[in-house]
Amino acid sequence: MQLQCSVIREMSLGVGGFRFLCLFVLLCVSFFSRTSSEGSVEKEKTLALIKPDGVSGNYTDGIKRMILESGFRILRETIVQLDEDKAANFYAEHSSRTFFSSLIKYMTSGPVLVMVLEKENAIADWRGLIGPTDARKAKITHPHSVRAMCGLDSEKNCVHGSDSALSAQREMSFFFKEMSSDEVVPTHDEL
Repeated sequence: MQLQCSVIREMSLGVGGFRFLCLFVLLCVSFFSRTSSEGSVEKEKTLALIKPDGVSGNYTDGIKRMILESGFRILRETIVQLDEDKAANFYAEHSSRTFFSSLIKYMTSGPVLVMVLEKENAIADWRGLIGPTDARKAKITHPHSVRAMCGLDSEKNCVHGSDSALSAQREMSFFFKEMSSDEVVPTHDEL
Protein backbone atom coordinates (compact mmCIF):
# COMPACT_ATOMS: atom_id res chain seq x y z
CA MET A 1 0.00 0.00 0.00
CA GLN A 2 2.86 2.36 0.84
CA LEU A 3 4.52 1.76 -2.51
CA GLN A 4 1.25 2.41 -4.34
CA CYS A 5 0.63 5.62 -2.40
CA SER A 6 4.13 6.94 -3.11
CA VAL A 7 3.68 6.19 -6.82
CA ILE A 8 0.39 8.06 -6.81
CA ARG A 9 1.97 10.98 -5.01
CA GLU A 10 4.70 11.08 -7.63
CA MET A 11 2.05 11.36 -10.32
CA SER A 12 1.41 14.90 -9.02
CA LEU A 13 -2.15 14.52 -7.90
CA GLY A 14 -1.51 17.05 -5.23
CA VAL A 15 -2.30 16.62 -1.53
CA GLY A 16 -6.09 16.95 -1.97
CA GLY A 17 -6.24 14.51 -4.89
CA PHE A 18 -3.94 12.10 -3.10
CA ARG A 19 -6.15 12.15 0.04
CA PHE A 20 -9.29 11.71 -2.05
CA LEU A 21 -7.81 8.73 -3.89
CA CYS A 22 -6.66 7.07 -0.64
CA LEU A 23 -10.10 7.61 0.92
CA PHE A 24 -11.74 6.20 -2.22
CA VAL A 25 -9.54 3.07 -2.11
CA LEU A 26 -10.30 2.53 1.60
CA LEU A 27 -14.04 2.88 0.99
CA CYS A 28 -13.92 0.40 -1.90
CA VAL A 29 -11.99 -2.15 0.17
CA SER A 30 -14.44 -1.70 3.06
CA PHE A 31 -17.48 -2.05 0.78
CA PHE A 32 -16.26 -5.19 -0.99
CA SER A 33 -15.18 -6.92 2.20
CA ARG A 34 -18.56 -6.16 3.84
CA THR A 35 -20.47 -7.37 0.77
CA SER A 36 -18.64 -10.68 0.64
CA SER A 37 -19.12 -11.33 4.37
CA GLU A 38 -22.84 -10.48 4.19
CA GLY A 39 -23.27 -12.78 1.20
CA SER A 40 -22.40 -15.84 3.28
CA VAL A 41 -25.07 -16.92 5.72
CA GLU A 42 -23.89 -17.97 9.15
CA LYS A 43 -24.87 -21.54 9.96
CA GLU A 44 -26.23 -22.43 13.36
CA LYS A 45 -25.73 -25.63 15.35
CA THR A 46 -28.17 -27.42 17.58
CA LEU A 47 -28.38 -30.64 19.53
CA ALA A 48 -30.79 -33.37 18.51
CA LEU A 49 -31.49 -36.47 20.58
CA ILE A 50 -33.37 -39.53 19.45
CA LYS A 51 -34.64 -40.88 22.75
CA PRO A 52 -34.77 -44.56 23.77
CA ASP A 53 -38.21 -45.20 22.24
CA GLY A 54 -37.04 -43.75 18.92
CA VAL A 55 -33.89 -45.88 18.88
CA SER A 56 -35.61 -49.11 20.03
CA GLY A 57 -38.54 -48.51 17.68
CA ASN A 58 -36.16 -48.40 14.70
CA TYR A 59 -37.04 -44.79 13.85
CA THR A 60 -33.45 -43.55 13.59
CA ASP A 61 -33.09 -44.03 9.84
CA GLY A 62 -36.42 -42.33 9.13
CA ILE A 63 -35.59 -39.41 11.44
CA LYS A 64 -32.12 -38.99 9.94
CA ARG A 65 -33.65 -39.03 6.45
CA MET A 66 -36.09 -36.26 7.51
CA ILE A 67 -33.17 -34.29 8.94
CA LEU A 68 -31.14 -34.50 5.73
CA GLU A 69 -34.14 -33.82 3.48
CA SER A 70 -34.81 -30.68 5.53
CA GLY A 71 -31.37 -29.31 4.64
CA PHE A 72 -29.50 -30.09 7.85
CA ARG A 73 -25.97 -31.45 7.98
CA ILE A 74 -25.23 -33.98 10.70
CA LEU A 75 -21.85 -32.82 12.01
CA ARG A 76 -21.44 -35.28 14.87
CA GLU A 77 -23.32 -38.29 16.14
CA THR A 78 -22.86 -40.89 18.81
CA ILE A 79 -24.97 -43.47 20.59
CA VAL A 80 -24.82 -43.34 24.37
CA GLN A 81 -26.46 -45.17 27.23
CA LEU A 82 -27.26 -42.58 29.90
CA ASP A 83 -26.92 -43.57 33.52
CA GLU A 84 -29.10 -41.96 36.20
CA ASP A 85 -26.51 -39.32 37.13
CA LYS A 86 -25.91 -38.19 33.56
CA ALA A 87 -29.65 -38.10 32.76
CA ALA A 88 -30.35 -36.18 35.98
CA ASN A 89 -27.62 -33.67 35.13
CA PHE A 90 -28.92 -33.18 31.59
CA TYR A 91 -32.50 -32.59 32.82
CA ALA A 92 -31.52 -30.85 36.09
CA GLU A 93 -33.89 -27.92 35.51
CA HIS A 94 -36.81 -30.37 35.81
CA SER A 95 -35.62 -31.89 39.12
CA SER A 96 -38.42 -30.29 41.15
CA ARG A 97 -41.19 -31.40 38.79
CA THR A 98 -43.41 -34.37 39.53
CA PHE A 99 -42.43 -36.20 36.34
CA PHE A 100 -38.66 -36.01 37.01
CA SER A 101 -38.12 -39.57 38.30
CA SER A 102 -40.25 -40.96 35.47
CA LEU A 103 -38.25 -38.91 32.94
CA ILE A 104 -34.95 -40.23 34.31
CA LYS A 105 -36.24 -43.82 34.22
CA TYR A 106 -37.35 -43.32 30.61
CA MET A 107 -34.09 -41.67 29.47
CA THR A 108 -32.01 -44.50 31.01
CA SER A 109 -34.22 -47.29 29.60
CA GLY A 110 -32.11 -47.67 26.47
CA PRO A 111 -29.53 -45.98 24.28
CA VAL A 112 -30.04 -42.53 22.80
CA LEU A 113 -28.65 -41.20 19.53
CA VAL A 114 -27.04 -37.79 20.02
CA MET A 115 -26.45 -35.57 16.99
CA VAL A 116 -25.15 -32.08 16.29
CA LEU A 117 -27.10 -30.58 13.41
CA GLU A 118 -26.10 -27.56 11.36
CA LYS A 119 -27.89 -25.23 8.97
CA GLU A 120 -29.17 -21.68 8.84
CA ASN A 121 -31.82 -21.31 11.62
CA ALA A 122 -31.02 -24.83 12.85
CA ILE A 123 -32.60 -24.42 16.29
CA ALA A 124 -35.96 -23.10 15.10
CA ASP A 125 -36.05 -25.41 12.07
CA TRP A 126 -35.29 -28.53 14.14
CA ARG A 127 -37.92 -27.59 16.72
CA GLY A 128 -40.39 -27.05 13.89
CA LEU A 129 -39.54 -30.42 12.36
CA ILE A 130 -39.97 -32.32 15.63
CA GLY A 131 -43.34 -30.72 16.44
CA PRO A 132 -45.04 -30.00 19.79
CA THR A 133 -43.69 -31.57 23.00
CA ASP A 134 -46.85 -33.62 23.47
CA ALA A 135 -46.82 -36.25 20.72
CA ARG A 136 -50.61 -36.68 21.06
CA LYS A 137 -51.05 -33.02 20.11
CA ALA A 138 -48.42 -33.36 17.36
CA LYS A 139 -50.43 -36.15 15.74
CA ILE A 140 -53.35 -33.71 15.36
CA THR A 141 -51.70 -30.33 14.74
CA HIS A 142 -48.40 -31.38 13.09
CA PRO A 143 -49.08 -34.79 11.51
CA HIS A 144 -45.86 -34.76 9.46
CA SER A 145 -43.59 -33.98 12.43
CA VAL A 146 -41.13 -36.42 13.99
CA ARG A 147 -43.11 -36.62 17.23
CA ALA A 148 -46.33 -37.38 15.34
CA MET A 149 -44.48 -40.17 13.54
CA CYS A 150 -42.99 -41.92 16.56
CA GLY A 151 -43.91 -40.23 19.86
CA LEU A 152 -46.51 -41.43 22.34
CA ASP A 153 -47.16 -38.56 24.76
CA SER A 154 -45.43 -35.54 26.36
CA GLU A 155 -42.76 -37.66 28.07
CA LYS A 156 -42.20 -40.44 25.55
CA ASN A 157 -42.02 -38.07 22.62
CA CYS A 158 -39.14 -39.73 20.75
CA VAL A 159 -36.82 -36.71 20.28
CA HIS A 160 -35.29 -33.69 21.96
CA GLY A 161 -34.29 -30.37 20.49
CA SER A 162 -32.46 -27.43 22.07
CA ASP A 163 -34.79 -24.49 22.69
CA SER A 164 -32.24 -21.66 22.31
CA ALA A 165 -28.69 -20.92 21.21
CA LEU A 166 -27.52 -20.96 24.83
CA SER A 167 -29.19 -24.32 25.48
CA ALA A 168 -27.74 -25.72 22.26
CA GLN A 169 -24.22 -24.76 23.32
CA ARG A 170 -24.68 -26.22 26.79
CA GLU A 171 -26.22 -29.42 25.47
CA MET A 172 -23.67 -29.97 22.71
CA SER A 173 -20.82 -29.55 25.20
CA PHE A 174 -22.60 -31.92 27.60
CA PHE A 175 -22.16 -34.75 25.08
CA PHE A 176 -19.19 -33.48 23.06
CA LYS A 177 -16.67 -31.89 25.44
CA GLU A 178 -14.61 -30.42 22.59
CA MET A 179 -17.60 -28.23 21.69
CA SER A 180 -17.66 -26.56 25.11
CA SER A 181 -17.59 -22.82 25.50
CA ASP A 182 -16.09 -20.66 28.22
CA GLU A 183 -19.45 -18.95 28.64
CA VAL A 184 -21.74 -19.68 31.55
CA VAL A 185 -24.86 -21.03 29.90
CA PRO A 186 -28.26 -21.13 31.57
CA THR A 187 -30.37 -24.25 31.44
CA HIS A 188 -33.18 -24.90 28.99
CA ASP A 189 -36.82 -25.36 29.82
CA GLU A 190 -38.08 -27.87 27.27
CA LEU A 191 -38.00 -31.66 27.16
